[in-house]
Amino acid sequence: MPARLCAKIFCFFAASGLFLLNAPAAEPAATTAAETPKPAIVAGTQKSVFGQLPDGTDVELYTLTNKNGAVAKIITYGATIVGLDMPDRAGKLANVVLSTDSLANYLRFPLSASVMGRVANRIAGARFTLDGHDYTLNANDGVNTLHGGRIGFSKVIWKAEIPTLAKDAGQAVKLTYVSKDGEEGYPGTLTTSVTYTLTDQNILRLEYSATTDQPTPVNLTNHAFFNLAGGTGDSNAYELLINADRYTVADATLIPTGEIVSVKDTPLDFTQPAALGARAADLPGRHYDHSFVLNREKDAGQSLTFAARVTEPTTGRVMEVWTNQPGLQLYTSQLGANASAGRPGRGGRGAGFIVLETQHFPDAVHHDNFPSIILRPGETFTSKTEYRFTASSDKAPPASAK
Repeated sequence: MPARLCAKIFCFFAASGLFLLNAPAAEPAATTAAETPKPAIVAGTQKSVFGQLPDGTDVELYTLTNKNGAVAKIITYGATIVGLDMPDRAGKLANVVLSTDSLANYLRFPLSASVMGRVANRIAGARFTLDGHDYTLNANDGVNTLHGGRIGFSKVIWKAEIPTLAKDAGQAVKLTYVSKDGEEGYPGTLTTSVTYTLTDQNILRLEYSATTDQPTPVNLTNHAFFNLAGGTGDSNAYELLINADRYTVADATLIPTGEIVSVKDTPLDFTQPAALGARAADLPGRHYDHSFVLNREKDAGQSLTFAARVTEPTTGRVMEVWTNQPGLQLYTSQLGANASAGRPGRGGRGAGFIVLETQHFPDAVHHDNFPSIILRPGETFTSKTEYRFTASSDKAPPASAK
């Protein structure tokens, strides 16, 4: 994101105090052996109402609980993740996604952990040409289009259903949105679905599918802000590994030049585990907003390959990202000496974060050397990403990108 938008996001987190991960816990009362034990965990998917839009439309909440007690919460507004409780090395659950329990806050700031589309990331000049036809889009990032436009897929209501899964396959919710021909300036009616599945292995799986009745560009992702400490502290010490030897060079407005170059000897080299904030002084604005070219075999097809691993040293939480997409956008809060850092008991106010968006490369409609994002009638766009959560010991050996 451009510096001005980054500043807006940081100010929103720090000044408004709207994004709450975990409310301060009350001191536990004294316990005795005679007290009733905690109730058993009941795995399942439950539906409730999260809130209402100004026009009275209900925004539904789907709560997925696995047999370990891990929880994923999804609302129909923007197909947004509003909670993701995962255990630390001591087994303590905490929400690792910056979120809020108020729909009004999502209406004010919809980019949190929502689905970005019809085209995630940027399109230069808010225009493109396809099959000889020129299309003009809504510009919402200066003269460019970002994350689909002014409304995109993050400010709309998706239709939800609970799919039937095989035994022990986990808990899931499927959300569908029909984007009409001409919406935001894009051609064709695009029918998009995303299925969130929480497995008993503490994996959150995102599976996207889309079809169209006219040729149109498609690039879908989720914009989750992760704080693996459960909403406090900066992200300087997060240990990051990215399975990418190259990245896409971009100009000052984050539009790719078309060049793809090596990460070697740059602050973008995470081919070996490194602290996220170690090279903050070398970054514009002291934060990352860069598109990586993932190392994938040419014949990988739709198979998942390892994309990234991030470890939070205090809690031991580890998140691995696996995907079938060619790119990974790394976006972070400000790093270094003046990093964003939530304070204990303040609900994650101003907390540091890391975003790992699996997707195609930015502005792919203008670069023939990038993988194509054009979907045509009779074809089906598919994208699959898994966020795999574990917890490490203090002396866990470093991982390798290869």
